[in-house]
Amino acid sequence: MKTAFIGKPANRVDGLAKVTGSARYAAEHNIPNLVYGYVVPSTIAKGRINSLDASEALGLPGVLQVFSHENSPRSAQSDDAYRDDIAPPGSPFRPLASAEILFSTQPVALVVADSFELARHAASLVRVEYAREVHATDLYAGRGRAHEPKPREFIPTPHVRGDADSRFAEAAVRIDAEYRGPAEHHQPMEPFATTVVRHESGRLTVYDKTQGAQNVRNYLCNVFGCSRQELRVVTPYMGGGFGSGLRPQFQVFLAVLAARELKRSVRVSLTRLQMLGLPRRPATWQRVALGASTDGKLKALIHEALAETSRFEDYSEPVTIWSDLLYRCDDVRLAHRVVPLDLSSPGDMRAPGAAWGLYALECAMDELAYETGIDPIELRLRNYTQRDHVEDKPFSSKELRACYQLGAERFGWARRTARPRSMQEGEKLVGWGMAGGIWDAFQVGAQANAVLTADGRLTVNSAAMDIGTGTCTIMTQIAADTLGLPIEKVTFTLGDSSLPDAPVEGGSWTASTVGSAVRAVCMKVGDTLLRSAREIAGSPLAGCGPQDVVFAEGNICSRQDPSRAVSIAQAMRHAGLGAIEETASAGPLPEQEKYSRFTHSAVYAEVKVDEALGSVRVTRVVSAVAGGRILNPKTARSQILGSIVMGMGMALEEESVLDHRLGRFMTRNLADYHVPVHADVQGIEVIFVPEHDEIVNPLGAKGLGEIGIVGVAAAIANAIFHATGKRIRELPITLDKLL
Repeated sequence: MKTAFIGKPANRVDGLAKVTGSARYAAEHNIPNLVYGYVVPSTIAKGRINSLDASEALGLPGVLQVFSHENSPRSAQSDDAYRDDIAPPGSPFRPLASAEILFSTQPVALVVADSFELARHAASLVRVEYAREVHATDLYAGRGRAHEPKPREFIPTPHVRGDADSRFAEAAVRIDAEYRGPAEHHQPMEPFATTVVRHESGRLTVYDKTQGAQNVRNYLCNVFGCSRQELRVVTPYMGGGFGSGLRPQFQVFLAVLAARELKRSVRVSLTRLQMLGLPRRPATWQRVALGASTDGKLKALIHEALAETSRFEDYSEPVTIWSDLLYRCDDVRLAHRVVPLDLSSPGDMRAPGAAWGLYALECAMDELAYETGIDPIELRLRNYTQRDHVEDKPFSSKELRACYQLGAERFGWARRTARPRSMQEGEKLVGWGMAGGIWDAFQVGAQANAVLTADGRLTVNSAAMDIGTGTCTIMTQIAADTLGLPIEKVTFTLGDSSLPDAPVEGGSWTASTVGSAVRAVCMKVGDTLLRSAREIAGSPLAGCGPQDVVFAEGNICSRQDPSRAVSIAQAMRHAGLGAIEETASAGPLPEQEKYSRFTHSAVYAEVKVDEALGSVRVTRVVSAVAGGRILNPKTARSQILGSIVMGMGMALEEESVLDHRLGRFMTRNLADYHVPVHADVQGIEVIFVPEHDEIVNPLGAKGLGEIGIVGVAAAIANAIFHATGKRIRELPITLDKLL
């Protein structure tokens, strides 16, 4: 009898607004008397501003002001004020704070005018003279300055167990290889923008492109010394994030600064060129050394990483830790170091750390499979671990074996011939490759509020974000399912800093974190309804506790006998309630700390290579994912599809090219920075492997945003080796590397 929405495919509740254009993004709000800011970027990578002449720009009718370090109003001075909720250690960047230039395209001025076009033109008239200093932007040339990064929350420190170097030297079979990954920039459909609405009272409403409205609010209040009642951040829609919006970006600071000083509503939007100064996936060098016996059992595992960071912040990400989580080995040495460069700070990008780390690890495992003559799946099974030996804990659940098996069956792996260059289709070389994947199944704390009215309509609120992944939809499903209401009678409101607390949307923790809070608050509403239903004279639910009833089709029903029921409307009338309002919190429980909680996957890829041209087509991908309870198979599949396409870009196309002479990224637009297009994507199949987990969180759900991309680049690289016999250890694998 129960009306079940969790686990069933459902269309996006915000889909109509998005496809019809009624959804409003950060730069699309129609505000009266709006003025526009345009950023002037630095043209050098390191040095100081000797002079800044804005007189010609200010002479144009309609130009209101040119803000720079010379006239920028005084804001907070301490690093703590500029440090947002997820900032790495160091001194966060302060826009227009001084004459010092820290990276190319750093904002050195903001021109504000009564039209965007005028502001852009006036920006071209601002004359800046610099005192250049010698810059360093080459990761490999800067190895001598590498250091271990300061610890960051949520990122385990790479460790050493046993004596990996000695065991490696003694091993019968050894693989020792270096792998390189370039810097990659986020290229979301929606560029970064902020629209600040100044109300007559002086209060500000900030429409910002962000993955954390409360994170931005806290940052702005700290920097400008205002209260939360004076400033509200709203992001009802976001056109793609992938981690780029986890931290407040400089345009939101500049827009609020201008609005406060000019006492006007202001919009600042960034161009693709200006977005090069925002966080990116850092260029990373890795060494993976595997020592094994002739039967493929790992005897030594060494994984070292070297990545870029800025001079002013110590950004790091978990590149190497996955090696000791995915396979069993008694002697392990992991290491991660960073090189400070004259660049903007890197930042989290889909599966930060794991995307690079698992690429190197899974390619090295493929090399070991060929060296030992063992099938790549069999090699992984021989080194399979059912326990987290880093934390010495069991996994809350782990269906990676089933991922290997079901993915291989669907892909047809048994038909593979192992020898490189042994499979061909016409003039094309055919290659099959595979890789495993792992990502954290986080849960952190969140709050939610719910209001149920007498007409049976439920509104649930939380300051969570929907970055395009379907968060609004699955929260609606959870609420409808918990109280047995039709999904069309449930509204989930999010993306507003004034709503109950929620973390930034990232790390694949939103479904488990905010979903648990939504479930908890709806259960509180249900408890209130049940108390009222029991008090009705002759109630069929007299004596029933919460565990004895279910909510279905607008009724409270006995679990044992569904015919014994009281309608929700009847329960509210009896208590004289026009509405029921509750607030609840949810977070990780002590019991969870006894277990390690991860999502797993296995990826299989087919490529066809034109040897004469060096061109590669990915013709098939099968991804088998063990992600706990799947809340909405439709949006979940979409998550994995998008991740796979992004992984194809990693493997074959994406690269932010630096000109080290200028210290500047030269891939300045989407004509130069290549990402997969529709013609590049052919057959993709997603399998959700059944996985029951009562420990990971009350919903039993694990996040899916990151797990879909890890392993994809490795599977494609391994398939290219199988097709061509050429082992390319530097991404992206472009045709010049194959010819």
